[in-house]
Amino acid sequence: MTEDKELERIKEQMLKRLMTAPDRGPWRDGEVLELSSSGFDGALAKTNLPVLVDFWAGWCSPCTMMRPAFEALAREYAGKVLFAKVDVDRNQELARRFGVMSIPNFILFKNGRPIERVVGAVGKIGLERALETWKSP
Repeated sequence: MTEDKELERIKEQMLKRLMTAPDRGPWRDGEVLELSSSGFDGALAKTNLPVLVDFWAGWCSPCTMMRPAFEALAREYAGKVLFAKVDVDRNQELARRFGVMSIPNFILFKNGRPIERVVGAVGKIGLERALETWKSP
């Protein structure tokens, strides 16, 4: 009988936490979110954290080379920076909007506005330099 009461208490606590948690939209710490033109602005509006967006394409060899570093950084900077990717072939209007002329092209956003850009296969260290300046504490 006491086990049931304890279980109910735990369930109530969890439900309260879920009900009072802020709406983070589609973001998950440590994961890379795939964004499209239709959800881009809304997703960026759902966070106060900096967001590093990888503008890439499937046919781009340097983009493929950067993917493991980008995904590793997403895990390492969980809770401090959010990570997303945009396929430029499927979202050409976003690429035009942000002046993406070559890929890979990494744009760091804060409050929905671009604040820094890193172009090319710069490796993990190249991306970390930009992140260290803007990450949340």
